[in-house]
Amino acid sequence: MPLPDFLTRPLSDTDPQAAEIVRREEHRQQNTLELIASENHVSVAVRQAAGSVFTNKYAEGYPGKRYYGGCVNMDSVEELARQRAKELFKAEHANVQTHSGAQANLAVYLACVKPGDTVLGLDLSHGGHLTHGMKINFSGALFNVVAYGVRRDTEQIDMDEVRRLAREHRPKLIVAGFSAYPRKLDFAAFGEIAREVGARLMCDVAHVAGLIVAGLYPDPVPHSDFVTTTTHKTLRGPRGGLILCREADAKLIDRWVFPGVQGGPLMHIIAAKAVAFGEALRPEFRTYQQRIVENARALAEALLARGYRLVSGGTDNHLMLVDLRPAHPEVSGKDAEEWLESAGIIVNKNMIPFDDRKPAYTSGLRLGTPALTTRGLGPAEMQQVAELLHRVLSSKADPATITKVREDVLALCARFPLPH
Repeated sequence: MPLPDFLTRPLSDTDPQAAEIVRREEHRQQNTLELIASENHVSVAVRQAAGSVFTNKYAEGYPGKRYYGGCVNMDSVEELARQRAKELFKAEHANVQTHSGAQANLAVYLACVKPGDTVLGLDLSHGGHLTHGMKINFSGALFNVVAYGVRRDTEQIDMDEVRRLAREHRPKLIVAGFSAYPRKLDFAAFGEIAREVGARLMCDVAHVAGLIVAGLYPDPVPHSDFVTTTTHKTLRGPRGGLILCREADAKLIDRWVFPGVQGGPLMHIIAAKAVAFGEALRPEFRTYQQRIVENARALAEALLARGYRLVSGGTDNHLMLVDLRPAHPEVSGKDAEEWLESAGIIVNKNMIPFDDRKPAYTSGLRLGTPALTTRGLGPAEMQQVAELLHRVLSSKADPATITKVREDVLALCARFPLPH
């Protein structure tokens, strides 16, 4: 019996409606400037692996210990991803199966603490992630979360305050990491505090993993019990998660990933992780990370020169937080996000420390440079991007200004096309 015709025909033939949506998204990405700090553009090779035949296979378990037959190539590609991850981060053990950074964090929580136990993490409104203790997330619903934050005067984390809270509350787990913090973290100090109070330390480095493997950001691995990260963002891989730990905790972590919080792994994404880790091992990757940091500093300086206030005064990594209030007191982050998107500049509204607006509106924007750096933009173009942002925000979404800025954005995108 021959194969049904639709199984062998391309998407554009079998499902024109879905194909058109994919085409529109390709067009949107190619013709907009991506400034969301948690997003990036993967290589053609990573996309090919993510769309490969590995998507067809169930492979519950781990290499050499599967619950399904036919897993010889599943074992090979997962082992390749594990070995490359360990080499990248100089770690003893790597679990590459988690579907996301949130699930990586969940597995570590369940491996370390019981419901009701105390966890110390960064306040969401001060730059933490929702899995660091937000009440409507599993972390805040299951555990007693005590939050540390940033100082009002410096807008940076005060390690003396972290130590005081740890001594007072005796957490079972301390979380060091962020979603919107523009400075470096002192992982060594976090490790000292964790050891002093008998806590385990989890460092969530989802945003800065690429900078870490390039030697441009403090290394958490020597100081941590567990390191979690996403595999996209600065790592420029597929959307997924990764857990690193010492060999002594390898079985504990693997058990809590599967069968603890997940079933069958996404083998096509694990294959794409292997490809991305291979790319990150190349010398060119460090150059790319250096350019991310250079671009972030250039963009920060250009915004400061145009009268914008940056939380903590600048950036040490790939992102910055723009406080809109001094330059545009009546403009919320929500307004700014919508206006900029209409001009082809993609950003996200973000709370700033001690924000007086609600999370749905915010007083700030979070900007990052990984995606623009992937396209090839450099410090000179960061000046241009800052000017485009400034023109849109200063115009209060004037239609004529939006139209002109959109034309300039399209011209810039045409100069720096995405890989395809």
